[in-house]
Amino acid sequence: MLDLNFVAENIDEVILKLETRNDDFSYLKEIVDLATNRKDLIAKVDTLKANRNQQSKLIGQFKKEGRDIGVLIDDMEFIKVEIPKLEKELTKTEAKIFKILSETPNIPALDVPVGPNETYNVEIKTWGEAREFDFEIKDHVTLGEELDILDFEKAAKITGARFVVDKGLGARLERALINFMMDLHTFDHKYTEIIPPFIVNEESMYGTGQLPKFKEEAFKIEGKKWYLNPTAEVPTINMYKDQIITYDKLPLSYVAFTTAFRAEAGAAGKDTRGILRQHQFNKVELIKFSLPEESEKNHQEMLSDAEKVLQLLKLPYRVMLLSSGDLGFSMKKTYDLEVWIPSQNTYREIASISNAGDFQARRANIRFKRGKEAKSEFLHTLNGSGLAIGRTMIAILENYQNEDGTVTIPEVLVPYMKETVIKP
Repeated sequence: MLDLNFVAENIDEVILKLETRNDDFSYLKEIVDLATNRKDLIAKVDTLKANRNQQSKLIGQFKKEGRDIGVLIDDMEFIKVEIPKLEKELTKTEAKIFKILSETPNIPALDVPVGPNETYNVEIKTWGEAREFDFEIKDHVTLGEELDILDFEKAAKITGARFVVDKGLGARLERALINFMMDLHTFDHKYTEIIPPFIVNEESMYGTGQLPKFKEEAFKIEGKKWYLNPTAEVPTINMYKDQIITYDKLPLSYVAFTTAFRAEAGAAGKDTRGILRQHQFNKVELIKFSLPEESEKNHQEMLSDAEKVLQLLKLPYRVMLLSSGDLGFSMKKTYDLEVWIPSQNTYREIASISNAGDFQARRANIRFKRGKEAKSEFLHTLNGSGLAIGRTMIAILENYQNEDGTVTIPEVLVPYMKETVIKP
């Protein structure tokens, strides 16, 4: 959430920066009057409460002195009626402010390229060389079905479209990738490993920005104020909701394994073949809680940690800096890692590494103190895939496929797989 005072005091600049997201934010102008009204109402309530305390003392004093308290009682009656009336108006004003700010996205960072959509994203670097095949390439769906490791028909019978059953070495490959990534980030990159609840409450969804704007994208549990976890970012960041963290503990770094669930109502019909875009998928997520002055450095470190996974798997990829129009709701800056997919002859997103600044910390009320006597401040939150397991499987199956229909296991996964090749 954006800071109310900052928005009200810099309204034209804020609207100008937000409109680089390719949307209309003129509605924010109402915030200026609402903020002024809120300030006036708070001042009036505080003044009346101070008067009430003063009148109460005077009544006691007048009684002792035997003086007439009629006028004082009349004043107290007026104050008694006026304070609730003003407080009710204040509550309505703050509710309007809250609704507007809760649906307003983060302001893009200064170094984010300006553009309305993904075509304005900027390539930062590439790594690895795309393999040249001297035989006809198969996509991951064909490979998965011929190798009998991905079963879409049985998944559709169990649930419906956009689910899969991993079988045999397909199931082992998914498990191997999870263990490999968790081990790498825990032992080499020094993140603390967690497996959080896969069900989160409304407050947690609001805290990271999934609610209220993206309610239709989430799976809600009927009869409960609970949702199926859309990403490990939600439960992990909300571990510290309404807390103050001491300065010397930052940064806090976590690697979380979760199964994620996405309704993706707005993505109907897009990339529905295979396991590229599913309603349920496994994911290893990196999360950092950072000092504001160190968040850019921590962002670069997190990007490097995610890249390391692809480098060890020897999968060609590129790093893209997202344009303002392609940024996620809560993020001020995002890098996408895009892995090479041979069957599509292009790079596809496999991870997003993002810096939310203090946007999520304000929503979830997560602060830090630089000392016992220091004023509390909002910290910065960062998150990124480290990586999405299903998309990593796609990349491995397609980049490591052989002419005889087998798939070679990447060397770094052999100790986890106990196999060197997936055969029909």
